[in-house]
Amino acid sequence: MIKRGILFLCALMCAVAVEAQQVIIDKIVAVVGNSAIYYSDVVETADRLVQQRREMGYTSDRDPKNEALEQLMLQKLLYHQSQVDSVDVSRVEVAMPVENMVQNMIAEAGSIGALEAQEHKAVYDIRESLIQQYVEMQSAQSMQRTIQDKVTITPGEVERYYKSQPKDSLPIVPEQYVYAHITKYPSTMDEAKRRVRERLLDMRERIISGKASFSTLARMYSEDGSAVRGGELDPQPLEGFVQPFADALEKLKPDQISEVVETEYGFHIIQGIERLANGTYRCRHILIRPYFTPQELAESDNLLDSLANLIRLDSITFEAAALEHSDDLFSKQNGGLVSNHDILEAQQAYEARLTQTKFYKEYLMPADYNAIRRLKKGEVSDAFQTTDLKSNQLSKIIKLLDVIPSHTATLDEDYLMIEEAALEHKKREEYNKWLKGRIEAMYIRIEPEFREGEWEYDNWVK
Repeated sequence: MIKRGILFLCALMCAVAVEAQQVIIDKIVAVVGNSAIYYSDVVETADRLVQQRREMGYTSDRDPKNEALEQLMLQKLLYHQSQVDSVDVSRVEVAMPVENMVQNMIAEAGSIGALEAQEHKAVYDIRESLIQQYVEMQSAQSMQRTIQDKVTITPGEVERYYKSQPKDSLPIVPEQYVYAHITKYPSTMDEAKRRVRERLLDMRERIISGKASFSTLARMYSEDGSAVRGGELDPQPLEGFVQPFADALEKLKPDQISEVVETEYGFHIIQGIERLANGTYRCRHILIRPYFTPQELAESDNLLDSLANLIRLDSITFEAAALEHSDDLFSKQNGGLVSNHDILEAQQAYEARLTQTKFYKEYLMPADYNAIRRLKKGEVSDAFQTTDLKSNQLSKIIKLLDVIPSHTATLDEDYLMIEEAALEHKKREEYNKWLKGRIEAMYIRIEPEFREGEWEYDNWVK
């Protein structure tokens, strides 16, 4: 009996010791506002930082746990401020990436049960915990953008920034190209569109009659990145979709399939899934773009090759040929001169000052650069096949107008680049100033054993 009692006491003491160790692992190490940071969070974040840096090929002299703790405190502070300023990120916005992460975790563990045993919690709790983490992280990032987006800069500030930089620290601008082009879409576009409509109508009929599922056909045939998810798009409000798509989606009931819808990206059929409480829509779609036979594509090539020969013989100028024959509405009025106007329009950035006609080779379409690198200044290429920004096929010829050698950035030649660098510098300064003020004003407590370290912001410890 005495031995049993001793064994029982030993077992009890071991259990208490293990429990005490678990309490230490989950100990609160810092509080920011009304949010606690646990030691286990710090360890997990530190491990992730080390792994990321290992993959990027560099290390830091700073203690990973100290760096991780400061990163978590920054996130908590920004998240707290986002709640005060109503800069919210909804659970719906993070639902898709979280669900993808949960499914990956299940696949790696082998089953839901194995994942629950590994994480010591139900899959529902795992999902809820990840959603909260994502909401905090996205809210913190939105708060930081809100602060920095308010910062503007004047030309005088740009000039002062440029003059304050040591000459050997000014950026080196890589070689740039200025060129003009003439583009031509196949003349059989109407016939190609008819073929796509008929193909999608056939798919629609197969789905409605139960011969195939929407998601299966989307995986097999859709020319959109969502094909791997059975055509399902991230939940968005109607404003997040292009207009014809949004108009069709708004009318759909769950599981109902639209007629064929034409947008600037191609042709779609859309399946409604649900309209969520916050006004966003879940849906699937199948996207197919017009496609052409080799003979149809060759017709445009032949036309442009004939134009290129006439230009080389001085029978017509490149500028006149562009105005008369090019299908590129952005450049044909300017002698075919290529700018980033179409990119700015796609990004809804309509400021004329952002227009550029000089391109680094990294920003050129591969087919364009392949043609340009074979040309001397003033020469015109043969016709070649390429695609536009929306992946529509077309033919093109190019005239190389100028090659600007690599050089040290100057205000006259590279103002936009220097302005961007100056603005980013000012944003960092304003953000750091704001952040130090918030650290001073907010309740922050760090446990004594975690106060030592190399802090980026030296007023955390109060």
